Amino acid sequence: MTKFDLISKIRLELREGMRLPKCRKCGCMKESLENLRTLPSSLQVETSSDLLANIRHWLEQMKPIKYACLGCDYCFPAEAMNFFYKALPEAGESQAPYDVFEAGEHKWPVVAGEYYAFCDGHGCPVAVSTLASVDLAERLANIRPIELCIIGKTETENIGISKIIKNIITNPTIRFLLVAGKDSKGHQSGRTLLSVLKNGVDENGRIIGSPGKHPILRNVTYEEVEAFRKQVQVTDMIGCEDEEKIIEKLKELSQKIASSCSCEKFCEMKKSVRISEVPIIYAKESDRVEMDKAGYFVILPQSERRTIVVEHYTYDNAMQRTIEGKNARSIYGTIIENGWVTQLDHAAYLGKELAEAELSIKRGTKYVQGGCISE
Repeated sequence: MTKFDLISKIRLELREGMRLPKCRKCGCMKESLENLRTLPSSLQVETSSDLLANIRHWLEQMKPIKYACLGCDYCFPAEAMNFFYKALPEAGESQAPYDVFEAGEHKWPVVAGEYYAFCDGHGCPVAVSTLASVDLAERLANIRPIELCIIGKTETENIGISKIIKNIITNPTIRFLLVAGKDSKGHQSGRTLLSVLKNGVDENGRIIGSPGKHPILRNVTYEEVEAFRKQVQVTDMIGCEDEEKIIEKLKELSQKIASSCSCEKFCEMKKSVRISEVPIIYAKESDRVEMDKAGYFVILPQSERRTIVVEHYTYDNAMQRTIEGKNARSIYGTIIENGWVTQLDHAAYLGKELAEAELSIKRGTKYVQGGCISE
């Protein structure tokens, strides 16, 4: 693929994505645009200046981010970045040290996520990833096959897979990983899971042979990846959303080890692998009270208009302005953008109160600023 073709492919994918309201609110799109904002000199061709102009324009069109990734069947920004990394794989490499998730012996799963965990001991040796099929995870969790240890979605080819690795290697009960459900085109977390089990990672944490957008694992160590590969066998059912077929496979896998199941070597392996951890910070109430020099706000939900009115005052009670909006996000975004709040704790308080005011309009309840919503 020529440089001209590469630039054209990237522009096409981003342009199609930016036509969709959901993409303009997605962290995946914003991250991709920001990563491409400065193209390396090796990609500077005649049309690259046009692409950069497009990117600047698209960044201005982005809305406040509502989600990191939706796990769409087709992810336009992921496909754009796939073209980029295919041409310049070194652009995704980094020698930065690994970041690590919180992990501890006191709880399992050790890494939080949208999982259903049912570990009852050696009789439930299977973990299931339903990839982008969120409803499939919920349906199987409601059935709760006895062979099932943990189940959840995996929408991204980096953080999502890091969480799977961390949670599996801290539970020697798990001997199989079944991968089912729809695999999103772009992120391809399913194919990336198969790649990490088959090929492992290189010295930079990049999953060897992955077709995904950015398959670099920053939240697990090389040793953790190797322990994961040794512990589990993978069953590829990508594309299958049939609960009965999946349950039948769960039984088959469980029977496969029923006569010779022993977790001794896995318990030993778990002890030999050092699980990377970060400190756990327990939140506490702050004793420090400092007034925001920019003034204070009075929040007035107008239920009949389905509008929130916010009055901004100085501390000598002189009104500076009135802000109106249909939802909390647009109002606090406007306030922050204009510098009408100058302290982080005040901004956090304002966001909380505006969210409660918005909820009171939706529920038809009374809002009391600084208090709670009355039923």
